[in-house]
Amino acid sequence: MSQDKALSMIGLATKAGKTASGEFCTEREVKTGRAALVIVAGDASDNTKKKFRNMCEYYRVPICFYADKDTLGHAMGKEFRASLAVLDAGFAKGIMRHLDTER
Repeated sequence: MSQDKALSMIGLATKAGKTASGEFCTEREVKTGRAALVIVAGDASDNTKKKFRNMCEYYRVPICFYADKDTLGHAMGKEFRASLAVLDAGFAKGIMRHLDTER
C-alpha cells in the first residue's frame, strides 16, 4: 500500500516539475546541490548503483534503491528510468517516509 503512495508522490513531484530523471540529469542535480533525494531502480546495473551510491555519499544526498526501471518510469509518466533526483525537500521527506514504512 505505501509503495503506491511513494510512487504517487514521485508522480506528483514530477507534475510539479520537482524531479530530474535519467543518469545525466540526476548526476547534474546532485553535483549542483539541488537534489534532496536520489532514487535508483533496484534493477539498474551494478555500475550505475555504485556510481550513484558513491556520488550521493560524497555530496551527502540521501539515496534509496527502489522498485524497477519500468515502475519508476511509469510513476513519472515516461518510458523507463534507472535514476531520478527529487529536487524538493518536502517531496523527498514524504517519499522517504513512505519508503521507510514499507520496510
